[in-house]
Amino acid sequence: MQAKHPVRIMTPRSYGELMTPNEPVTHNENLRIHDHPILSCQPSDELDPSASLHATVFWNGSPLRARTGEMLSSALFAHGIRTFGHHHRDGAPQGIYCANGQCAQCLVIVDGKPVKACMTPVRDGMRVQPVDALPELPETDSAPISSLPPVVKVPVLIIGGGPAGMSAGLTLADYGVECLLVDDKQRLGGKLVLQTHRFFGSSDAVYAGTRGIDIATRLESDVLSRSSINVWLNSTVVAVFSDGKVGVLQNGDSYALIQPDVLLVASGAREKSLAFPGNTLPGVYGAGAFQTLVNRDLVRAAERLFIVGGGNVGLIAGYHALQAEIEVVGLVEAMSECGGYKVHRDKLIRFGVPLWTSHTVVSANGTDKVESVTIAAVDERFRPMEGTERSFACDTILIAVGLDPVNEFYQQAKAFDISVFAAGDAEEIAEASAAMFSGKIKGMEIARALGREQQAVPIEWEKTARILKSPPGAISPRPLPEVSPGEVIPVFHCTQEIPCNPCASVCPQGLIEIDSDDIRSLPRFVAEEKRKTCIGCEQCVAICPGLAISLVDARKDSENPMVTIPFEFSESSLSVGDVVTLLDTEGTVLGERPVEAIRRIERNDRTALVKVRAPAAWAVRVAGIRVQQPWVCEPLNQAVTRITDDTIVCRCERVTAGEIRALIRAGYRDLNEVKAVTRAGMGACGGKTCTPMILRLFRDEGVSIDEITPNVVRPLFVEVPFGTFAGQPPEGGAQ
Repeated sequence: MQAKHPVRIMTPRSYGELMTPNEPVTHNENLRIHDHPILSCQPSDELDPSASLHATVFWNGSPLRARTGEMLSSALFAHGIRTFGHHHRDGAPQGIYCANGQCAQCLVIVDGKPVKACMTPVRDGMRVQPVDALPELPETDSAPISSLPPVVKVPVLIIGGGPAGMSAGLTLADYGVECLLVDDKQRLGGKLVLQTHRFFGSSDAVYAGTRGIDIATRLESDVLSRSSINVWLNSTVVAVFSDGKVGVLQNGDSYALIQPDVLLVASGAREKSLAFPGNTLPGVYGAGAFQTLVNRDLVRAAERLFIVGGGNVGLIAGYHALQAEIEVVGLVEAMSECGGYKVHRDKLIRFGVPLWTSHTVVSANGTDKVESVTIAAVDERFRPMEGTERSFACDTILIAVGLDPVNEFYQQAKAFDISVFAAGDAEEIAEASAAMFSGKIKGMEIARALGREQQAVPIEWEKTARILKSPPGAISPRPLPEVSPGEVIPVFHCTQEIPCNPCASVCPQGLIEIDSDDIRSLPRFVAEEKRKTCIGCEQCVAICPGLAISLVDARKDSENPMVTIPFEFSESSLSVGDVVTLLDTEGTVLGERPVEAIRRIERNDRTALVKVRAPAAWAVRVAGIRVQQPWVCEPLNQAVTRITDDTIVCRCERVTAGEIRALIRAGYRDLNEVKAVTRAGMGACGGKTCTPMILRLFRDEGVSIDEITPNVVRPLFVEVPFGTFAGQPPEGGAQ
């Protein structure tokens, strides 16, 4: 398919070079997303008559237009600014990394105070400067404690307003239990607000077949309608204390202590990091940060993207990038097969994204920003094999190598013998559909703990939870059906057991069956058994979360039947009459055919249905349309290598793997000693990012985990101004 939009070329300035004061900045609307197949985009600044939606911020003295209330990091990205400062230790450029407030890579100075750009809403007139040295603390008059923080007693405190936390709150409301739900974002939904794709799972239990963004809106509306659920947004839990109280920072300046009878931790997960040369260059960050910029804030966060990690997170991020008209150069996975759902893998392949399995990332290359990535094949011990290196031009590298539970609050509460439960990813890493059901179960368990319910959790609930949490199952290739003249049939291109049943739920004739006892079974077309015929309504094609169903209609032309294919890209990218390249599930080119029709109806919920005629010999093999041309993914003529070993393990304090290895080989076995010598783990993130990588270095050096003394975890989860604890009023008004 020929692209209808010119390829966007980013200039060196737009990659985020620091500007001198008062240097004019050109507002680059190309870095805002104004055309998206799923999301409702805000109009461009020139067309938007509402001045209240606009703000002017001053970056290094130069004015930038931004949207009031959007995160400052997104406003800077929208102008091509990716370098937010330089580290005081070695001058390394710093940029966004987690976009979730858990690190400090995006630190900037706003009106004289250091803040995290990813958690700071834009307001008109704010003056922003990069951090190019250790920020000086603002002068302040010493003052006695003005007031003690209020203590709020609640039956249940829920930490996290994502799918698990909201579902638990709704279940507790059903039992008449009052709860306080605390979340650090501007709205409820957690990672659901980043998910534009339809969800897998059970249609009845967890809204399978519905897009994550719409599930977030539905759950948020339900939560806000319940009088027994009190919601605190823009509120960060900073610590769980031994006296049973929980410290919460509201709106960045007001501190309160919550004393719950029961605590539920539903704080989600954080992305794992990866150590390789160049891993801290601006442009290397997590898939969640990328989805935040693109799907939440509608900023085109990359031009050419390379993905590290073949789990569901990486595979889905690649699809989201293509929907935002971002070139996806490739995906590398160290295992021989991707760990995510095969239908996600198949989507990327047939859309034109190569998957480099049994390969790993060798280095991110560039001086002040990512300019290319180098990968190599790995041996049986996952070590890069010399001579197999390839490099690809790109400006962004997404790290999607798994998730760690954000369970520090749960561990603290258990240590202090507080009545505590965990739900969602904080309990066990799984899909968001599993998190919803996990929250429902924990809500009932808490109601039992409070004496509001006598019955145990139903066995059927526990069974559903196990199914939803299950990893991808066996792949069972099956023969493709034959289409008889005058017949119309759905063709299933899914061959892996995963929990998913929307196609069976939506068929008005009941001609698609999935084992009701285990929705991981593959769908079957049972028209012959039921002595009925498919009516060609195409609802199964539109609702499939994996875009893995096509419809072959031989009623009018048996030699060249009509094939209906799901399509979730911009309307302007495809028109009737365009010649498209048709591919099978594995990305094999079948042929080129003109588009006969495009069906866009409200019932199909933003999924277009593209119709082409294909020869009967291979019509049932058609699984998709090529979206990205092969030349996009071609490697550079010569592999790029890095001469110096600058692999950073501790991003906050710029500690290298070599420094850590030297201590391990010298006999260090106490992480507290390693911290004291190198400062690794002493930075703003509190060791949340580097500790797993340091432990991996110990394992690589042959040191058993049992020999290692863990570091003492600091009591506070995030940074808090001391004045807040002292009851000092926020600047500009009384508390």
